[in-house]
Amino acid sequence: MYRPHFPRARDRRGHGLRGPLFPSTVPVHRSRAELFDDLVLDIVEQLDPQWQRIMEQVELAVEDVPPVTHAHIDDVIHQPNVIEDSSVPLSRLIPGHVDGLGREHLPRIVVYRRPLEVRGKSPSDLQALVGDVIVEQLANLLGIDPDEIDPGR
Repeated sequence: MYRPHFPRARDRRGHGLRGPLFPSTVPVHRSRAELFDDLVLDIVEQLDPQWQRIMEQVELAVEDVPPVTHAHIDDVIHQPNVIEDSSVPLSRLIPGHVDGLGREHLPRIVVYRRPLEVRGKSPSDLQALVGDVIVEQLANLLGIDPDEIDPGR
């Protein structure tokens, strides 16, 4: 009698994992990166409608960490930042431009998730910090004071 040989499964009965580890209704189902993305979008939605219309013309990106530059430390130019004594940038503003092929690129605000999470001691602290970063970069883009965008910060 022929018995097919199956590799032994991790569990003795061969059933394996029957379904997702957590149901989609449980908050732990979403990754930290997804929760951070939602936080950034919520902050933009809380801005005054006048600033929301401007943000529609700005690309908003979230990256885990800033890129490593191989430039000499004296050659690095740091933009004004929410935390001024930090050597790790929390965000980056890339102004709009036209490239060599004549294609127009919208301005871009890049928010770095990991440095912000490290500095945010609590969820409310992280929310306030991310809000400060977004408001400050939008103000840098427009050449105005951040208090004009969000006087309460």
